[in-house]
Amino acid sequence: MSEDVPTDVPDDVSSLVGDAAVALLVTPVASAAALAATCALAGVAVDVVPSPVGALAVCRDRSGDAPTGAARSVSQLLKGVPVVLLVRREAQLEASRWLDGARGDDLAPGLVLSDAPEILEDLAIGTVTPDEVEGVESSVGMSRLRAMRLLASSARKNRKA
Repeated sequence: MSEDVPTDVPDDVSSLVGDAAVALLVTPVASAAALAATCALAGVAVDVVPSPVGALAVCRDRSGDAPTGAARSVSQLLKGVPVVLLVRREAQLEASRWLDGARGDDLAPGLVLSDAPEILEDLAIGTVTPDEVEGVESSVGMSRLRAMRLLASSARKNRKA
């Protein structure tokens, strides 16, 4: 007689396939400092790289489902702003859209990278690290007060423009 063995399948299978080599949050946020501040408020450790299409957050914690948690937390704070989570595990790229803390569609990574700036592709495949890029901002060590001040300053600049 065979015994039924219960199995639990998580909503996000990334925890079953191992740690990510690279995890990026692709956003339309214009300022690297503003995205770093948002990530600091969300409790997500990232290095934010500026790009012509928006700031790119490179997740420091790529273990298990940490990238998914980062996308959820950051997209909750960026109300109404789409965030794309781009993850590379070994030679496999995965992309998913996030909005208001909820995972949306899976995207074809080739389409995400097709019209993207070169820096996004370089970060995704690992030929460049954030410390090699000019203008990088980090959420690590940023206090909540400093994060709030950065966001308030950014909002004032946007209202004036």
